[in-house]
Amino acid sequence: MTSRATSARPRPRRAVRHLLLGLTVALVAALTPAGVPTPAQAAPTLLSQGRPATASSTENAGTPAAAAFDGNTGTRWASAFSDPQWLQVDLGARATLSQVTLQWEGAYARAFQLQTSDDGATWTTIYSTTTGAGGTQTLAVTGAGRYVRMYGTARGTGYGYSLWEFQVYGETGGGTPTCGSTNAAQGRPVTASSTENAGTPASAAVDGNAGTRWASAASDPQWLRVDLGSTQSICRVVLTWEAAYARAFQLQTSADGNTWTTIYSTTTGAGGTQTLAVTGSGRYLRMYGTARGTTYGYSLWELAVNTTGGTSEPPVDPTDPRNPNLGPNTFVFDPSTPTATIQSRLNTLFTQQETNQFGPQRYAVLFKPGTYTADVNLGFFTQVAGLGMSPDDVNLNGHVRVEAAWFGGNATQNFWRAAENLSVTLPAGVSVERWAVSQAAPYRRMHLRGAQNQIQLWNGGDGWSSGGLMADTRVDGLVVSGSQQQWYSRNSEFGNGWTGSVWNMVFQGVTGAPPPSFPNPSHTVIPQTPQVREKPFLYVDGTGEYRVFVPALRNNSTGTSWYGKTPAGSSISLSQFFIVQPGTSAATINAAWPRASTCSSPRACTTSPSRSRSTGPTR
Repeated sequence: MTSRATSARPRPRRAVRHLLLGLTVALVAALTPAGVPTPAQAAPTLLSQGRPATASSTENAGTPAAAAFDGNTGTRWASAFSDPQWLQVDLGARATLSQVTLQWEGAYARAFQLQTSDDGATWTTIYSTTTGAGGTQTLAVTGAGRYVRMYGTARGTGYGYSLWEFQVYGETGGGTPTCGSTNAAQGRPVTASSTENAGTPASAAVDGNAGTRWASAASDPQWLRVDLGSTQSICRVVLTWEAAYARAFQLQTSADGNTWTTIYSTTTGAGGTQTLAVTGSGRYLRMYGTARGTTYGYSLWELAVNTTGGTSEPPVDPTDPRNPNLGPNTFVFDPSTPTATIQSRLNTLFTQQETNQFGPQRYAVLFKPGTYTADVNLGFFTQVAGLGMSPDDVNLNGHVRVEAAWFGGNATQNFWRAAENLSVTLPAGVSVERWAVSQAAPYRRMHLRGAQNQIQLWNGGDGWSSGGLMADTRVDGLVVSGSQQQWYSRNSEFGNGWTGSVWNMVFQGVTGAPPPSFPNPSHTVIPQTPQVREKPFLYVDGTGEYRVFVPALRNNSTGTSWYGKTPAGSSISLSQFFIVQPGTSAATINAAWPRASTCSSPRACTTSPSRSRSTGPTR
């Protein structure tokens, strides 16, 4: 007669796992000699069990975040099938951590970080791997915080991330650390001596993403430098090396980006993750490599800097309109930034983007109100913009230009870049600015100063160009179209007029436009713009708050909306926007669009969605 137990269906894998665990415990107990005392040890305290938990996503209602902290190895948290994903626990109070145990289900993390935070917003990595193998991982860690999370960047299977249990051990009452936990380098401007290719830029080493990296040319020496924004007391540097590591390198600090002091040096580096206690201060920190550990260049997944004391900028808070996090590929300069730092950043971006026509990189360079000296040469997918209420609030002594040297002078492929809300004063003895573009490259809300100057819409003597837009712009001097095949100018002012024509030049609401004469020359002139609302723009007001100005609708207009007049429109604080960061889930973005009822009666009901803004340059 067959028993009920043996005729039942096979056990699910969770039950089998529990049975094997029980057999293992029994076997260990049986093999332990009786009467042999074990050394007395202070066991770490399990802090995470039953604590509040949140996650980036859940696979379904049966796999909630709380299941990883309930002490039951038969329940689990599982995420959506995408990267990155995270699971976070609130310990209730600050704690000093000593151990984390992760019990993975079959869907494990191949690459992940363990991170701590005091506020649930700013995170410090205390463990990182890109070679996770799943199973049960018991990890000795050193760190402190109220919040602990597993941040997964690469799954080991086609499923999501899945944890039976996530256990955090340590002692509560960690106190204020001598060395802070905030990564002062994350998202800051960074430059390098070289890059291996367009896919390994310097910015990838400070973007907080363990799946992106900076890599240098395969030669010695090479360096990576980060601008912390102000003088900082540096107490710890964490280098997460890719396989191409530094055998010999120095960590150096500088107040001005020119004179350097060495605060750490080694000739026996072994790669991996190096957590280095250091003592030094400066606005700039750089890794200066003198001997590679492989035949490749130097390659860092992440460079993290921890600080204590000193002067610092306010912590980045994406909801703070005075100090928003605009993403790692947006670089914001103010008049106190050294000219050399600004130009180095601009040169690095142009070198990377000059021919990067089909690459995924996107960048924005923003200038707060003030005066600067800079040569802005724009490559693909790069936006430069001023953060003033008027273009004249930001003046660049130099250039904001587009050239076509990379394509033999032919500008017919110079797409996807933009200049907005700036005034430009050309260097002494120079009278020509060049904007050699062809489509998707607006010159908008700009002011080219000097009646003796001209802007050329081609490469100035060689090659062709084919299409562009100039809007809400004042050129004090002359616009020269050259080989430009077609162009649309709207609501602009040309102090010394326009010269040139090929196929089709359209002028609408432009003062200083040539007389209508299509088709020879091909000038189509519309005296006024019947209705227009200029593009909204980001600016910084007198209190330092970031705001978005929405220009008013204009009727039958000519000329710019700003030159010699007060712009009409409305101003909205950036706190009313949701800034999308890399890795933000679709569910989070969708949740940022609540519909707030403004009904006075059912028939008069309207809805007003909140505004959303993604980080990075616009096109």
